[in-house]
Amino acid sequence: MTYHLSVKTGGKGAAARHAKYIGRRGAFESKSEDLVDTFSGNLPGWTSGDTTKFWQTADKYERSNAAVYREYEGALPAELTHAQMREALEEWMQHVAPNKPYEVAIHEPVAALGGVPQPHFHAMVSDRVLDGIDRPAELHFRRYNPKKPEAGGSKKDSGGRTPLALRNELKETRKAFADLLNRHLTANGHAPRLDHRSHQERGLSAEPGRHLGPARVQRLRTAQAQAATSP
Repeated sequence: MTYHLSVKTGGKGAAARHAKYIGRRGAFESKSEDLVDTFSGNLPGWTSGDTTKFWQTADKYERSNAAVYREYEGALPAELTHAQMREALEEWMQHVAPNKPYEVAIHEPVAALGGVPQPHFHAMVSDRVLDGIDRPAELHFRRYNPKKPEAGGSKKDSGGRTPLALRNELKETRKAFADLLNRHLTANGHAPRLDHRSHQERGLSAEPGRHLGPARVQRLRTAQAQAATSP
């Protein structure tokens, strides 16, 4: 397994559809064969635990130029069982979203080349921090009112940081995820082996593995088949 963790944001109008994609719901049910598990947490009371309702409401009421969700997407060690993967990710969500609404999906597609499982996860997180105030749905995503919090939306914790601060935060996040997975590998009888640093930072000359798209995979499979049948 090559270490991988990316963090990106999604804008207004994209959240509900993306949540259905990672959860293999609605139009994406045909992809459900690779869905291992889903779970969510810290949802406001007005959702009644319904993540689709949360993201649809976010798309409707969040400001037009705002990030509606932050997504963490990363590879998981195939040595861990599905239950152990979930346990690791539940701990991870306590680290990155201790008081923010989130939804997590674990996928395990099989590689087109080699036929090996490729477990990974998607975690969608709202930057709206829960503060104990029982707001209605239409108020939750409005601008925060510091003088009268109950009259405004839930506060977002994503603003005001410089590009340098954001880069340093990403480095710390990547290290924290590698450390967490290594702890869970060790706890379950496997050698810790994940390093968040780049090959250059580690003094290695080898290039990181490259993702092969469907077209390149098909060309490689065709070439392999032709080679196998050649005299």
